[in-house]
Order: sequence, then C-alpha cells, then structure tokens
Amino acid sequence: MSKQLVAYFSASGTTAAKAKALAEAAGADLYEIKPEKAYTKSDLNWMNPLSRSSKEMKKGIKPALADTDASIESYDVIFVGFPIWWYVAPTIINSFLEAYDFSGKKVVLFATSGGSGFGKAVQNLQPSAPAAEITEGKILNGAFSADELKAFAESF
Repeated sequence: MSKQLVAYFSASGTTAAKAKALAEAAGADLYEIKPEKAYTKSDLNWMNPLSRSSKEMKKGIKPALADTDASIESYDVIFVGFPIWWYVAPTIINSFLEAYDFSGKKVVLFATSGGSGFGKAVQNLQPSAPAAEITEGKILNGAFSADELKAFAESF
C-alpha cells in the first residue's frame, strides 16, 4: 500500500473541507499549501483585473509559499487540491510543485469549481514537476461519502 499525502490550497474554505474529508477517508496525511502573504477578499475578486489573483493568473506570477515542510520524499502518491481559477490551477500550485523534488511521484489532482472542469490544469502544472506523473483526478463538488472518497484514493 502506498503512503499518501493530501496537499491543498483553499482560498475560501471549500477546498479545505474536501481535502480534509479525502485525507480522513483515505487515511492520508494532510498538508495545507499557504501563500507567504494571505489572500484578502479583494485579492480574490476575479472580476477586478487589478486584483492580486487576476494579476497572478494573467501574468503567471507564482506567489511565495509560507513554508516548504511537506516532506514530499516520504510519500508515493500526493493528492493536490485547489479551487479552479480561470479554468486551471492557481499559480500557487506551480509554486508548491517547484518547491520540492517530485521525481517518481504520482500527483493526483482534485479540485473544487463553480462550474468548470480541470481545463488545462495538467498541461499547465507538468512543467513545474517534470519528473512526476501528474494525473487529472476528480472535481469534488457536491457531497461525497467517505466510501466514495476512499475508493477514489485507492484507485491510485
């Protein structure tokens, strides 16, 4: 059996709730991906082209991480969760992937979304962890039972 980590970035708490449920159902460790400078509500206003999140996504700015103590080397499978921003992962996920050596690791994406799918998330993230196998996992909108989440985790 592989050792699993659920790493996640959550701007509003929605992805955090799904990540915690997945980790509990899978018996995996949990790690929160946090920016060095926390996002404010105005930073997250995607309708404002001058907001921090809009600029990061448009310009490919990768925010600094608060810490890099996830001990990636201890895990075989890393589930990486995030809210979908502009049809892809927020650039902080690139920051996370670039902070560690994912060589030979399986990275399984999961996300929450207001309506879109993964889009080009795998394609946009692969250059940040070129030696990892990055796989599109599941959009975790709505309710999932512990058994459904456990089956999802065990499928990798």
